[in-house]
Amino acid sequence: MWSRIRRAGFVTALALPCSLLAVQSAHAGLGGAPMTPPTDASVSSRVVQPGGGIAASAAQSVMRSASSTTSSASTSSSYTVRETTLGNSTVVREYLAADGAVFGIAWRGPQMPDLNDLLGSYFPQYVAGVKAERAARGGARGPVSVDQSGLVVRSGGHMGAFSGQAWLPPALPVGVSGSDIQ
Repeated sequence: MWSRIRRAGFVTALALPCSLLAVQSAHAGLGGAPMTPPTDASVSSRVVQPGGGIAASAAQSVMRSASSTTSSASTSSSYTVRETTLGNSTVVREYLAADGAVFGIAWRGPQMPDLNDLLGSYFPQYVAGVKAERAARGGARGPVSVDQSGLVVRSGGHMGAFSGQAWLPPALPVGVSGSDIQ
């Protein structure tokens, strides 16, 4: 009987953190479609012309309960920046090409976002890059910089203040560089 009670307590103890993570999970994917924001997130977007300014602005905050749409670019070199503020105050910016694919992501806030969700299919490549970098530094922790031909990720910060950027160099629109992902 006691083993069933302990097991139930153990299962409950495991389920609570998992359910809390689900609330903050963003479900985006670098190289794929933009994230579906959690219910407590607000979203705004704007279309940008590289080397110039904003082509159009849709900077209205949209609560998740309302339908949100992404702006499509009017020219092949323009791109959309979609900013999502999560319920924990972490801000995630997605950089979308004219076809709607995410070519870059940036984040800043008091908590690290789930990089597995943000990096999507590129997450294993990121993990391998981090392991290689740490091995080269003798296991030292600190800011991370993975710089490969098909993926660049820079991440750092400390408790209460995290930031980072990730982008796909081959997918950057004409006139856009990695320094534009902020």
